[in-house]
Amino acid sequence: MIEPTVIPQRRLPRFGFHKHIEKINGRLAMVGFIGLVILERNLGHGLLIW
Repeated sequence: MIEPTVIPQRRLPRFGFHKHIEKINGRLAMVGFIGLVILERNLGHGLLIW
């Protein structure tokens, strides 16, 4: 009788530079940038005042 071939399942990595982590990082950066633009518009000046 022939035993079935076991195909290993690939687990997602927990750390490092990977496509799914980079997508999340880029999306959060975009949300933060838009948030800062809206904040500066509402304040009438930049976030850092020299």
